[in-house]
Amino acid sequence: MAENSGITKSNFEFWLHKALEWGQITTLESQQDVCLHLPELQEFLLQIYGALKHMNCTDAVQKFPLIGQLLGRLCWNPFVIGHDECQKILMWCLCCLYSGEPQNPVELKANSWIQISLCHLLSLSGLGHHDGDINNFIATLGLTPADYYLKLVENVVSSLVTELNRNWFNRFNSQRSISFRVRSLCLLCVPLINLPDIKPLLEALLSYYGDGSEEVLHCEFLEAVNEAILQKKISLSESAVVQLWLRHLPSLEKALLQNFESLISDQPNSLEEMICLIKSSLLPRAACHPAIFRTVEEFFKNALLETDGASEVMIIIQVFMQCFLQAYQENNKQHKFPLKAYFPHSLHSLLRAFLRQPSDLPATGLHQHLIHIAEMLKAIVKTNCMRSCSNLFETWFLFIHFGEWADAAAEHLLVSKAESSDALLWLLAFYYDPNDENHQRTQTMLEGRSVYEHLTTLSRTPVLSARDLQAAVNSTMSRRQPATKELAVHLIISFLLFTANGHAIAREFIAHFAVTYGEVPRVSSLLSRIAHRASQLEIKYQTTVKLVNDLLQILKFVG
Repeated sequence: MAENSGITKSNFEFWLHKALEWGQITTLESQQDVCLHLPELQEFLLQIYGALKHMNCTDAVQKFPLIGQLLGRLCWNPFVIGHDECQKILMWCLCCLYSGEPQNPVELKANSWIQISLCHLLSLSGLGHHDGDINNFIATLGLTPADYYLKLVENVVSSLVTELNRNWFNRFNSQRSISFRVRSLCLLCVPLINLPDIKPLLEALLSYYGDGSEEVLHCEFLEAVNEAILQKKISLSESAVVQLWLRHLPSLEKALLQNFESLISDQPNSLEEMICLIKSSLLPRAACHPAIFRTVEEFFKNALLETDGASEVMIIIQVFMQCFLQAYQENNKQHKFPLKAYFPHSLHSLLRAFLRQPSDLPATGLHQHLIHIAEMLKAIVKTNCMRSCSNLFETWFLFIHFGEWADAAAEHLLVSKAESSDALLWLLAFYYDPNDENHQRTQTMLEGRSVYEHLTTLSRTPVLSARDLQAAVNSTMSRRQPATKELAVHLIISFLLFTANGHAIAREFIAHFAVTYGEVPRVSSLLSRIAHRASQLEIKYQTTVKLVNDLLQILKFVG
């Protein structure tokens, strides 16, 4: 027996004999005997815990060869674990015996046994397989098996949360020992994570930080919690999820990837549906922490580069930005983090300009604001071209977040017949073709102007036919430069939806065009953006919104 622990060999043998006796005799006398000895058993278990908390598993087995048999039998005895204090101390003892980083077969075997014991202890199904005597005992307490289970789990979890919050691990000798115990405790939770009643303990662990710089929670625990969240098996508080993603980057990246893949594969019917999917991921609210926001930004940058600026990716970035800004305004009323913290490399005046809503501006004000944005971007691009391509990319990337300004520019260009058409065409050309290597963007703008002038001429035609428009389309779609096609499609769709002439043939022409030229994804993405923006303008574009929604349903089935 351990010296200075107060535990003698005869004392240990006495309680082991009692545990064996209680496990074999199922009479009223044995129940009474357990109840009679519970106060003494509690004191003995406290002595065991006092000794175990200074040992690792291997040392504990060497000092107390039969410790596993004793604790195991007590954990399976409903009369013992029905006593709050005994149950709590048994849990503490198991925590001490669990090895966060098992070093030998003994510790590996002990870990497996402890996990099985915990699953039994906290499992309703485990109670269901007990014999009639245990159920009779539960009945004598005035409880149903379900009530007994809930009370049992509540007590175990509550005691651990209390001890964790009181930093009971500080009773150990060193910070390293504290971290070891916390890691062991979180690993004990791994097989139990899906139990709803363990939620308070998970949240307490996720909010626990040691004094050192190293992560105190085991990565296996963090990964298991994240997996349960992503599979909707558990629901933790927003603050707990944020703590998880802040302290474990792979979990955040996996959450981002899963949400991104679902948005691409599920193809939401509308931007409103996409907004719901993005918000349900908790990512926009978590991104109110700048560290998480910057990780999201890096993810989106890589997605843009790997897909060569796919329209599906661009719209996800734009919608995510809308969700983030809403969460930022709701959660950041005390201005904990300024917007500069999220966009440290962006010109603040440009960011402020993007943050205005096109729907909040009258026609004259909208025109002036679009020109203002175009002039600022031009100046920045001219400066950045002399510095580095990365600066140019950052400017374009910021513009992508606020793509509704590109939509507003296309509509305003065709509806208002703006005198400053060059500025708006440049804005659209930059949106679709930020790179001006070999005057590529300049060429895109010139070809975009040709399409724009053709559409302007058609807008003056008394009665427009699909054949009239087809000539412009044939000329555009024969061009090899992808950016020119994207810009032209944007102008053509805007012309059909926002001009009186175009509206008459919009339904027939857009569906035929998208299918014939294999442009269903790009056209659907553009229609979704237009429908969302037009719906914010209420009565003015009510007919357009209905038309766009009908087209989206048609394209969903043909795509």
